[in-house]
Amino acid sequence: MSLATTSAAAGGARSDIETSTIRTISWRLIPFLILAYFFSYLDRVNLGFAALTMNAELKFTPLIFAWGAGIFFIGYFIFEVPSNLALEKFGASRWIARIMVTWGIISAAMALVSGELSFYVLRFLLGVAEAGFFPGIILYLTYWYPAEYRARFLAAFAIAVPVSTVIGAPISGLLLGLDGMMGLKGWQWLFILEGIPSVLLGIVTWFYLTDKPEKADWLTSEQKAWLAAKLQAEIATKQAAKHLTLGQALSSPKVIMLSIVYFGFVGALYGMQFWLPQIVKAFGLSNAQTGFVTAIPFLFGTIAMTLWARHSDATRERVAHVGGPLLLTAVALGASSYITDPVTTMVLLTIAAIGVFCTFAVFWTLPTAWLSGTAAAGAIALINSIGNLAGFGGPYLVGWVKEATGSTSTGLLVLSLLPLAAGLLVFLGGHDTKTEFGAAGQGK
Repeated sequence: MSLATTSAAAGGARSDIETSTIRTISWRLIPFLILAYFFSYLDRVNLGFAALTMNAELKFTPLIFAWGAGIFFIGYFIFEVPSNLALEKFGASRWIARIMVTWGIISAAMALVSGELSFYVLRFLLGVAEAGFFPGIILYLTYWYPAEYRARFLAAFAIAVPVSTVIGAPISGLLLGLDGMMGLKGWQWLFILEGIPSVLLGIVTWFYLTDKPEKADWLTSEQKAWLAAKLQAEIATKQAAKHLTLGQALSSPKVIMLSIVYFGFVGALYGMQFWLPQIVKAFGLSNAQTGFVTAIPFLFGTIAMTLWARHSDATRERVAHVGGPLLLTAVALGASSYITDPVTTMVLLTIAAIGVFCTFAVFWTLPTAWLSGTAAAGAIALINSIGNLAGFGGPYLVGWVKEATGSTSTGLLVLSLLPLAAGLLVFLGGHDTKTEFGAAGQGK
């Protein structure tokens, strides 16, 4: 995707200073943030591939695996809001660097898992270490991008999620083939070799990221002035509509509603990601083949997410762009549970993945449209932390149903209820376009 092309907003001519500012910011920040989030997500979900051999070797039942997959999100939930407030206080460069180095070390240490207790402890600590990264970046991007650009560049950043599987799934499958090298199992090599890059990139982050636009020596004075004026006008519009304190934002019914919506979305996302390798493996494929086939839904999800976010920005419409894909995911997951043919199953799971990833980037325009400053930092973290509890609930739900029925497909049917409820709630909750886009949003 060309960042220069992406940065030219649809719907009207842009001044030279606007175009150059957005282009400069995008080339400076987005590729680096994509790379950071790629390793973040890879370190989080490579467990699904490690399970192909690790579960049998360590005698983990489906429920033990589900608990280990999900307990990450308990630590994540507890430390999410404090971590995001720390980023607001200490600056993105230092805090995100701290997050990345610690999660990389703990992810590599997953190679030391020897039983149920060490599995739970390290997964919990990984969640603690990573808490604040994703909402921190969402907050960080609001420092740099006006509302009319936000969905497409949130999508550009979030593209790391499906790409981490498109690239990471085949790599993870191949790494399992290192079994026996230097006396280590293949799943141990997977954790070590996919954890080290996060540590190295975290060190680079300390020196590379710029905390705020006013500190960016890579922007001209004219670019800084244009961006400051644009963002200040948006903040003034938000505060004129309603200025919220941190406490008011955290207790806002709208924030709670968005947290529930995100819960439904995350449940579907992680329920698929942690169990899809095992679903595909059951087709009778090798570990390497499983990696390549698992990547297919995420490849299509990557393309769809980018186009969908750009369409949302161009039309200045958010509700249907969030609620519609959630309902699509629910229908596809539910339908897949009744199918036994591998090809048809993969088609339906690809449709489900498209719905999930089309939801992803556009969703985060909803809270950032009317929140700013510390209230935004706290509320975004709260939405993400509550939503990510479904990272425990989704995989556990599938694991529980599988252990009870012997069928992962039945688990997907139950899982489909989460995006169904979330999609309906989005349409009921609505969205204030005028607050998000200011005067530019009127009549759209």
